[in-house]
Amino acid sequence: MMLRVFVSLVILIFACVYSAHGLYFHIGETEKKCFIEEIPDETMVIGKYRTQLWDKQTGSFLPSTPGLGMHVEIKDPDAKIILSRQYGSDGRFTFTSHTPGEHQICLHSNSTKMALFAGGKLRVHLDIQVGEHTNNYPEIAAKDKLTELQLRARQLLDQVEQIQKEQNYQRYREERFRMTSESTNQRVLWWSIAQTLILILTGIWQMKHLKSFFEAKKLV
Repeated sequence: MMLRVFVSLVILIFACVYSAHGLYFHIGETEKKCFIEEIPDETMVIGKYRTQLWDKQTGSFLPSTPGLGMHVEIKDPDAKIILSRQYGSDGRFTFTSHTPGEHQICLHSNSTKMALFAGGKLRVHLDIQVGEHTNNYPEIAAKDKLTELQLRARQLLDQVEQIQKEQNYQRYREERFRMTSESTNQRVLWWSIAQTLILILTGIWQMKHLKSFFEAKKLV
């Protein structure tokens, strides 16, 4: 009993730290919306969206009409396209990151029918799930015939694995920041040395020039 309570508390704490998030936004006919998601490597990401069309007559958003679709494009930190696909008015896209860093998720409508955008607005509800949140645990429990405690232990192991990936990603970011800082400091140092050499050479040239001037005027 105590073990079950302990496992439940740990899962609750991890769930508060690492949670999926959802949002909605408005776009026009040719408008493109992009979002940045920092994702560790070898992490599965699932995105779900649904669209609602603005109706001027009722003054509210209605479910999107058939034929209206969304184009989803995802780029990795190296600006390489890892997903580019056309979906319907409601859709679900999945990809796995192979490079840690900022991934760009872009959506825009594929419709060219101005009648669909008479009000000029389309509301898109977007829900992004990262890591262990992509797992369907009720389905896993039914498939593998897991008890409640076994399922919670499975969730805990998945969350620990995701935390390790997050920690590795943070170390990766710290290493890149350190390399950038060292490179910047080295450039500043070389620039300071170059400035000092230029000042010394300029001073030597001025001294020689003044000496030649005074000798020419027979002042020395």
